[in-house]
Amino acid sequence: MKPIIQYLPLTGKLALGLTLLAVQARSEDWPQWRGPNRDGVSSETGLLKEWPKDGPKLVWSVKDIGSGYSTPAVVGDHIYLLSNEGLEKESVVALSTKDGGRIWSAPLGKVGHPSQQPNYPAARSTPTVEGDALFALGSDGDLVCLDTVTGKERWRKNLRRDFGGEPGEWAYSESPLIDGDALICTPGGANATMVALNKKTGETIWRSAVPDGGGAAYASAIIVTAGGAKQYVQLLQKGLVGVDANSGRLLWRYTKPVSRYGANIPTPLASDGIIYTASAGTGGGAVRLVMKDGKPEAEELYFDLKRPTAIGGAVTVGDFLFGTTAQGMQCFDIKTGAIKWEERGFGAASLLVADGRLYLHGENGDVALVEATPDAYREKGRFTPPDEPKRANQMEKAWAYPALAHGRLYIRDKNMLWCYDVKGR
Repeated sequence: MKPIIQYLPLTGKLALGLTLLAVQARSEDWPQWRGPNRDGVSSETGLLKEWPKDGPKLVWSVKDIGSGYSTPAVVGDHIYLLSNEGLEKESVVALSTKDGGRIWSAPLGKVGHPSQQPNYPAARSTPTVEGDALFALGSDGDLVCLDTVTGKERWRKNLRRDFGGEPGEWAYSESPLIDGDALICTPGGANATMVALNKKTGETIWRSAVPDGGGAAYASAIIVTAGGAKQYVQLLQKGLVGVDANSGRLLWRYTKPVSRYGANIPTPLASDGIIYTASAGTGGGAVRLVMKDGKPEAEELYFDLKRPTAIGGAVTVGDFLFGTTAQGMQCFDIKTGAIKWEERGFGAASLLVADGRLYLHGENGDVALVEATPDAYREKGRFTPPDEPKRANQMEKAWAYPALAHGRLYIRDKNMLWCYDVKGR
């Protein structure tokens, strides 16, 4: 900074402009499920390395956003999320990043499968934002494209009605994937297990009928390239699959991750040709995609019950994966499965990583900051957001993932949304 200060009188607006550009380059939107690349990783820098005793500064909080477990998407000065009011009205809601005030609300449909057991009927999916278009999937299978500024509907489909979709016990939870001109989502079932739609019109590009794929699970599809070919990887109720991006043709499957509770929830995580996947009550593990006779195959590296399987997913930093179980947090080498450390002090959580730190939203409602290092568990702050909502029952938890955008951390818990300033000064 000294050279900039020294030459500022001489360079004037140029030096100031360069400084502002540098600041802007360290901030980014959180436009979809799990951030810019669907992996829970933010490239923001200049964030607080440690939090005060009571946590970072609370900028604002709102308690009337509607119920649900949807994670916010944040683009520019808008926050987008799904919420429901009772069981008859599920909506996409746009809020202001300035104060959480409501900008618009657009109807989706009813809440899906309200008689589910255990009973947690609610909005679940995270909207996907690209340019002036927003794509959202309601829990009852209502898929819409909306204008981000006005909330006006551009097109609509229903995964059950239009594709014979088969959701799981807890309805649809997937967040739509946008790849070029295509929208990828998972109706489930025998005829259109996965589909690609034209993002501008909603018209079908292809349908992928995965043999014995079962119903849709609760994960979201990701993009993976293997052998020079792009594919979409998704966790279905009956295992992990990869389908060709151009045709939807099934390329490979891995049947070990099948939850004994019907709860295949965490989104797969790809890192340098390795895919980590997990299923509740069964375990977690990794496969490496290898080419055999010109076709990709999933080669198991490891899989066991004690790996992270929590709803909150996992992130990677270099060769190391960080995730949680019901008991606590783990760090291990994603290539070998060798555990570096385990910590039982926090419990199950959803997480993201930014600027060398892990941001955890515990299922107990607490929020924590932890160093993203394989050396040891080093906690750098923990707090409980004020005015936490009441739980429907003892089994219901704080399941919404955290989101980070432009130096602010967003924590959602049912009808509550908190905004914290985590930018270093």
